[in-house]
Amino acid sequence: MSEKIYALLLRLYPSHFRQAYGDSAMQLFRDRARDEKGFFPKLRLWLDMLADLVISLPREYGNAHSALIAAPVSQRLEGAPSFFVLESEAPRPGALLLGGVLSLTALAAFPVLLSELHPRTQNGSSASGQQLGRSQSSPQQAHQPKSQDPGKPADRAAAGNANLDDAERQRVVDAAVADLKQYYVDREEAQKMADALLAHRKRGEDDAAANGQALAGLLTKQMREVSHDMHLELAYIPDAMLASRYDALGRPLEPTPDDREHFRSAMEQNNCTFEKIEMLPHDIGYLKLNSFPDLSICRPKAEATMASLNHVNAILFDLRDNRGGQPEMVSFVAGYLFDHPEYWYNPRENTTQKSWTQSPVKGSKLADKPVYVLTSARTASGAEQFCYNLKMLKRATLVGETTSGSAHSGVWHRIDEHFGMGIPEVKPVNPYAKSDWEGTGVEPDVKVKAEDALKTAEDLALRKLQKK
Repeated sequence: MSEKIYALLLRLYPSHFRQAYGDSAMQLFRDRARDEKGFFPKLRLWLDMLADLVISLPREYGNAHSALIAAPVSQRLEGAPSFFVLESEAPRPGALLLGGVLSLTALAAFPVLLSELHPRTQNGSSASGQQLGRSQSSPQQAHQPKSQDPGKPADRAAAGNANLDDAERQRVVDAAVADLKQYYVDREEAQKMADALLAHRKRGEDDAAANGQALAGLLTKQMREVSHDMHLELAYIPDAMLASRYDALGRPLEPTPDDREHFRSAMEQNNCTFEKIEMLPHDIGYLKLNSFPDLSICRPKAEATMASLNHVNAILFDLRDNRGGQPEMVSFVAGYLFDHPEYWYNPRENTTQKSWTQSPVKGSKLADKPVYVLTSARTASGAEQFCYNLKMLKRATLVGETTSGSAHSGVWHRIDEHFGMGIPEVKPVNPYAKSDWEGTGVEPDVKVKAEDALKTAEDLALRKLQKK
């Protein structure tokens, strides 16, 4: 029941935020709900969650434009997911109290809102069986004539949010078939998926998809049933503002000077997500890094951070809250840990000159120092690439939990203002016998709970140093 309530609360956030962070937020809630037993821990959990709702909800709607620039769909467009936390400070006690009060008020009003959103039918039965937030047609709307020209942009936008007509579904299926044949990495599999989509369409099995979200989910399922490729996705984007930032081929338009300055300012205010640098006893260096940010903006911070750790006896990278980032920064940081170029596997790119670390880094003394990486179930994407490669190269000891298992993403191809496809277009060379981390995560060398990973890694480092 608690999970269902929290899932309903997440629906209050903008759609692009839910697509970006909904799964992560739900997993975090499950983890805390599992670990925090008893009345008071449970009460604290709900106060934290409700306070965060009240504090962050207005900010997410207020910052919708800037958030769209770096949201997950745009990450799929780039082919390299990233995750930037622009506000990391803990809320003040006064804010927590206010948040708790307002959230409890909101919860009290929730049943009233539900009854307004889902009026009872004439025979008294509840209409709440529909998903919260999904459009419902009134009887008057149901009898209105359908658009005579579903190809027009305005009609497509309306169809995405309300009921799709048959011509609209056919147009999306035809576009998906064309994109699969043109772009999908395996031409034979592409043809099989295209045939399956058309067969489902001919049998009328898409007719039940009443809106854009439902159709996107159904077509994705149909393609994956054939290819079993979890990296392939047909998506519906409710907010046309996001799509407007990309051309017809899915290539990002040049950001405006204001966009660049806003993003740069946000990164600088947040220390480029280099959250904590600390010298532990016995000169063990500790770096908590919550993303791998844009190298073009955060390179000076990365260089200064690694220089500050240059004389440590061992180094601990804390990636337990790291959701990924730019592959250039992942490789850049890893370059400090080798005395010669190493092949750096990236499942999203073909093998090129960029696939090797830029080692050795001039002046770096870290190439022969013991390395430990702290992981959790939240560690994802680019952070998993960092973990996977260091583990395969036997350059680091991973301590903590199995990572989330988010490896691949496709190149984004727009269909129209609301529909698009993420299509894997390359088969990179993986030199290791073990497959990458997609769907399985990266297994740690030393399995412990995430909250115990720092103490465990510190003890391991100390024992290793004592042996020397």
